[in-house]
Amino acid sequence: MFSHAIFTPGRPDNWLAKVEEEDARLKPDAWKGYTIGDNTNKHLSKHPWRLDDEKLMYPFYERLVKWSKQYPDRPGLKNVCVHKGLFAPSVERQFPHLVGYCNVNDVGKAAKDWPDLNFIIYHSAYRWVGGVQPAEGRAQWERTGRVEWTNDLADIPAQYGVKNVYGDLGQIFAWTSAAEPRLAAFIMGSLVKGLGADHVVWGTDSLWTGAPQWQIEALRRLEIPEDMQKKYGFAPLGAANGPVKNGIFGLNSAKIYNYTPKQQAAVLTDRLARCKETYDREGGDRTNLVYGYINKG
Repeated sequence: MFSHAIFTPGRPDNWLAKVEEEDARLKPDAWKGYTIGDNTNKHLSKHPWRLDDEKLMYPFYERLVKWSKQYPDRPGLKNVCVHKGLFAPSVERQFPHLVGYCNVNDVGKAAKDWPDLNFIIYHSAYRWVGGVQPAEGRAQWERTGRVEWTNDLADIPAQYGVKNVYGDLGQIFAWTSAAEPRLAAFIMGSLVKGLGADHVVWGTDSLWTGAPQWQIEALRRLEIPEDMQKKYGFAPLGAANGPVKNGIFGLNSAKIYNYTPKQQAAVLTDRLARCKETYDREGGDRTNLVYGYINKG
């Protein structure tokens, strides 16, 4: 299991000193930030920031590059994980001053200036969540041929000539695959085409959407319709256990966290794997066995 520490740029309590202290004490595998500031309490958000703010952010990036080389056992320190999107027009109307921090127009320059880092955009900046928003997202796509912010993210490698931008599927796949499956197919095709199949990484936000197995099964089954492949130039996603889907489910993340083939192979024989083997062998049915002491008196 890998863990992230949270970085909060702009806080008045010397946030870079806090980063240094937490890196030494917690030894996180990567760092995650919210450009919106306080995402949970948007009405209290006082310190939104941009990835390409040279004065504020570049000293932090310098530390990450240094640490990722200094600590070879923590190669994931080169990964800048950033929450973007999940900011529907209804939310924008409440907090119009924050919308500019939720899109991806700050990603390209930062990625180009810092080629030794990976910029992993959580939720792939998808904004259409909540209530009727998935349908509105579909309407926008059908009207314009694009999904706001997510297609902007997919365009960054071609626009800036970078190879260090990744799209995460947290929330985005749950919302679209369940409510608007054709929209889900379009988004997957856009991300794979623009970022590259090896630059799309799995995420579920299962804390909010429940156990992730249904999302796993949905992506295993998903294919981009032929009419969409022809219209947009999308390649097929391929087989359930094919290279594209296996990459998204874990092999792409294994690469950016330098999770070695030996470590990957160990997962197939660890205790959790043995439990799964027993579960499959027993058919998943209850055994009605009682464990522990039984009072027969």
